[in-house]
Amino acid sequence: MNIQKNISLKPFNTFGVDVNASKFLDVKSISDLREVLLKNHDVFILSGGSNLLFTKDIDKLVLHLNLKGIEVIKETNKYVYVKSQAGENWHEFVLWCIENGFGGLENLSLIPGNVGTSPIQNIGAYGVEIKDTFHKLKAIEINTGKRRVFKKKECNFGYRNSVFKNELKGKYIITSVIFKLRKKNHKLNTSYGAIQAELDNRGIDKPTIKDVSNVVIDIRNSKLPNPKEIGNSGSFFKNPVIAIDHFINLKNEYPNIPSYIISDLEIKVPAGWLIEQCGFKGKRFGNAGIHEKQALVLVNYGNATGKEVYQIAQNIQEAVKEKFEISLEIEVNVI
Repeated sequence: MNIQKNISLKPFNTFGVDVNASKFLDVKSISDLREVLLKNHDVFILSGGSNLLFTKDIDKLVLHLNLKGIEVIKETNKYVYVKSQAGENWHEFVLWCIENGFGGLENLSLIPGNVGTSPIQNIGAYGVEIKDTFHKLKAIEINTGKRRVFKKKECNFGYRNSVFKNELKGKYIITSVIFKLRKKNHKLNTSYGAIQAELDNRGIDKPTIKDVSNVVIDIRNSKLPNPKEIGNSGSFFKNPVIAIDHFINLKNEYPNIPSYIISDLEIKVPAGWLIEQCGFKGKRFGNAGIHEKQALVLVNYGNATGKEVYQIAQNIQEAVKEKFEISLEIEVNVI
């Protein structure tokens, strides 16, 4: 194993923040991973680097999870079980599934990051979440090197949440994920966002999973910046869920406030709308700022530090709290 020293992590995080790793190892096999864990328990796991913000150097061994491979492990008449190694790029994995006619992930096209981190925050978009097609995953316990299989129920999936963000945070390394996808009679979800309207605009009345994927890709490209062109981590905040009474009071004051019903007692409000109402959309503060097309996305214009980006996030939280009495929760993992 080739453990490198004093490596810049700028190429390994989509925010493009330049911090230093005192030690760095590119992990390409399970055997190497288990071997290094026998000697090092105090490690930092780095996958696609798409859902984190570095605010300081990492003074420990950084394990860059680079496990590759996609395979069909089981089939029935209706379903196919597809296993992906943790280091596979998420979007490329989704496209692979679509090209093979496997449905269920098309709404999650173009989400940055790798497959291994997708269950951690139960990634979701346009009415679909990982938990909808998740079957099980394999992981290695950091302190013991033991392998463990997690089934769906054990993952405790919630809105942008899982057991791996709570009681098991930092205790396991996900090495592979298995999804249960449809082979035929695909159940398309086109009601969320502008998917159906865009399909109608294109004259597509019998959409395929590829049609839905293409529309999602175009919508995301029109609204969200490409991390390869401008540093960002996608949605920085979770959409808050508030009590119905609180929402009614806000509705009286802000009649145009958008919302999504969660239950008889709760309403989800778009964080981007709240941030925009506070005047942050498109604002720049030195080397960092808020994207001009999507207030939910914080960006690095080139040389911003993680601390600069985080300060903007805190300012946004304070402003939204003061104006709407809503506490915004950061979705990105701040290190």
